[in-house]
Amino acid sequence: MPEIKFYKHENIPMEMHKVKIVQKLNLLPVKDRVKKMDEAGYNTFQLHNGDIFMDMLTDSGVNAMSDNMQSAMLRADDAYAGSETFYRMNKKLTELFEMKWFLPAHQGRACENILAIRFVKPDNVVVMNYHFTTAKAHITRLGGLVEELVIEDGLKSKSDLPFKGNIDLIRLENYLKENKDNVAFLRIEAGTNLIGGQPISYENMKEACKIAKQYNITTVLDASLLQDNIYFIKVRENSMKDKTTKEILRMIADLFDIIYFSGRKFGFARGGGILVRDEEMFHSMEDLIPMFEGFLTYGGMSVKEMEAMTVGFDESIDFDVISQAPQFIKYTVEKLDKYGVPMITPGGGLGAHIDAKEMLKHIPQEEYPAGALACAMYICGGIRGMERGTLSEERNRDGSERLASMELLRLAFPRRVFTLSQAEYVIDRVKWLYDHKELVGGLRFVHEPETLRFFTGRLEPTSNWPEKLAEAYMKEFGEDQ
Repeated sequence: MPEIKFYKHENIPMEMHKVKIVQKLNLLPVKDRVKKMDEAGYNTFQLHNGDIFMDMLTDSGVNAMSDNMQSAMLRADDAYAGSETFYRMNKKLTELFEMKWFLPAHQGRACENILAIRFVKPDNVVVMNYHFTTAKAHITRLGGLVEELVIEDGLKSKSDLPFKGNIDLIRLENYLKENKDNVAFLRIEAGTNLIGGQPISYENMKEACKIAKQYNITTVLDASLLQDNIYFIKVRENSMKDKTTKEILRMIADLFDIIYFSGRKFGFARGGGILVRDEEMFHSMEDLIPMFEGFLTYGGMSVKEMEAMTVGFDESIDFDVISQAPQFIKYTVEKLDKYGVPMITPGGGLGAHIDAKEMLKHIPQEEYPAGALACAMYICGGIRGMERGTLSEERNRDGSERLASMELLRLAFPRRVFTLSQAEYVIDRVKWLYDHKELVGGLRFVHEPETLRFFTGRLEPTSNWPEKLAEAYMKEFGEDQ
């Protein structure tokens, strides 16, 4: 997206699209929001979408489709086997990634399941820059372990380092030297979700894969947030500024043995898939698709979504398309940072991230400050964000709480969904909440699932803080806000 310059106004991000279909939003009164939060068990995943004003939970499956994506859905071939839709998708992926072998799946975590079953044995280790919740859950479910080697700056809230998702190459070399026989594969996440959507540089990926190949370790790329990462490589990595997004994509792809993605993020539709460079490795996973997903030419996806996604792959590397979300995030992060709100800097992809551990110092991590902040954000504005902290972790094997490295509230910016005035509303409500942060209290579980507890767990406040927060909010804005 080119930077549009203004004559008599400060430069602001500009949407490079026009709106043709709209969906009405609903802002419940604050008293009703407290009630809805209580009914949801103080878990933003359990809120009804009709009760939400701005849904910033995720960018997964909620990105706006273009006119070209919608029209492509009309040509879908719904054959159970041999669908022409699949072959069109496979052809487009081969063109972009130059990897011939493709296994379709219904979404990204399904790909993680297939890879874990194929590669992970009990006590095997998957080495990565940083984990993602579902990727880790599939590995640990099979008795495997995760070794995170993100650079030190990756876990610092405040930094001007452009690639905080980089893997520590020295630690990687040392770890593989000592443990190569027990490593299932090296997983690189392009756009490290849980530490603020922070990107990894091309040079770091290149060196990490080079080290892995020296020890005969399979290299795997989680490309779900690849479009954001490509944007940051182009604008932040000096050696890549003259490369096109398509060239950067191909250079990255050439480094890896396996690439998997969630089409809910990369491709802007609902689905996913695994690209494999080696035919023998492809066949070693082939039978798992009909067992867990669907036949090999649809993999559990709707063929209409597959047609849309095939168009969406090109849009996912269109610079005008992929630059809007990072620019909106940058705008939001920088404004809130100036207000004193502790933000993850620099702004990454996926969303703006608030450092809940810093903002809510009075709440111990055992009382889930990021989860509490997510609840407070809904009460103070009808904004649904996602907790990315201790609540999103699994307990240790002995049952003790595993305290997260970071406690973040993520406010996601789905692509082509929100306007700048809506971003300004979010900034305003976050600032108000920051100025009244002492009113926010902790949470405790009343129902705690063993796995991925943040999805379906139910909690309660440790005091009547939601009511006190709502009272302060009403004094400022009135009952109908």
